[in-house]
Amino acid sequence: AMIKNRNRIFLGIVVGLFFLLCAMVWFKPDTEYSRVERRKLNKVPEISMERILSGKFMTEFETYSLDQFPFRQAFRSLRAQTSLKRDNQGLYVVDGSIVSMEYPLKEESLVYTSKKFRNVYEMYLKDSGSNVYLSIVPDKNYFFAKDNGYLSLDYEEMVSTLVEDNSYMTYIDIFPLLSEEDYYKTDTHWKQENLTEVADRLLFSMGNGGEYTYEVVKAPGDFYGVYYGQAALPLEPDEISYLTNSTIESYKVYDYENNQEIPVYDLTQMEQDDPYELFLGGPISLVTIENQMATNEEELIIFRDSFGSSIAPLLAEGYKKVTLIDIRYIQPGVLKNYVDFKGKDVLFLYSTMVLNNSETIK
Repeated sequence: AMIKNRNRIFLGIVVGLFFLLCAMVWFKPDTEYSRVERRKLNKVPEISMERILSGKFMTEFETYSLDQFPFRQAFRSLRAQTSLKRDNQGLYVVDGSIVSMEYPLKEESLVYTSKKFRNVYEMYLKDSGSNVYLSIVPDKNYFFAKDNGYLSLDYEEMVSTLVEDNSYMTYIDIFPLLSEEDYYKTDTHWKQENLTEVADRLLFSMGNGGEYTYEVVKAPGDFYGVYYGQAALPLEPDEISYLTNSTIESYKVYDYENNQEIPVYDLTQMEQDDPYELFLGGPISLVTIENQMATNEEELIIFRDSFGSSIAPLLAEGYKKVTLIDIRYIQPGVLKNYVDFKGKDVLFLYSTMVLNNSETIK
């Protein structure tokens, strides 16, 4: 009798939870946006006889139900923690650092990259008298994969292929200056406060090195990077710090995409979806930095991805003006209306993740 009563109680709890969840699914307001995952959640699909008969309604309703399920984030976290796989959605965790397993090397992507770089070179740089450089930023998988038994692309092959295919550029190797400690634990990107040696290597290689000192300032609040939401694991957040001095404080930064002056470090981004965008406003197609305390008249043009946002303020120490161009968001053909390439230093600075997935480059 005691066992029967216990079974009834257990069954009652299960049935009660089922009806509670059903009620919450039907009556709770839909959540429009997931800050953790940085994406819009699906809304209830449109009902029509045609959509029902085609099966489209049920497919969309299933996706909607999963997005709007009560305590969804808690269940995602539980699933991630109990998963038997060594990686979760291509991510793995080592010592509290979430890493994306970038693999394999996509040769067609490197061919496409070099084609796009060559287009820019033929259009603007071939007869401009510019000094053209290439530098590659390794992703975190470069440092974590081998020692922890995960797959990774052939980084040596990637570098040698790109250097050979873009022989008109001078390659600046920054791989030896970086380690796993130089990247945020919950995000893709590198930490600006750890980049002074990298910036020095680039500046000296381009003939504009100097002695620069900085104050490290911690931005207010926690930083939950892009991998945090994808991994759905209860890990510690990062902090974001930024480097400043009297020269950086003198910079005038202009955002040509939105026709406005912007701060070097926009601290209001700490309250937005991606706090890393505090560095020069994030993914903007065309930005200039004017160094009011420059000791020369030289200018630098950087073709870059998001990694360039945080190192550019350090590189601007050595130049009167730095122009950042992101050809993922602007067609190279229109640059003639904004940028004078004659006699400038030009740096192509890209991460291995973008180079291996270069279809975003225009």
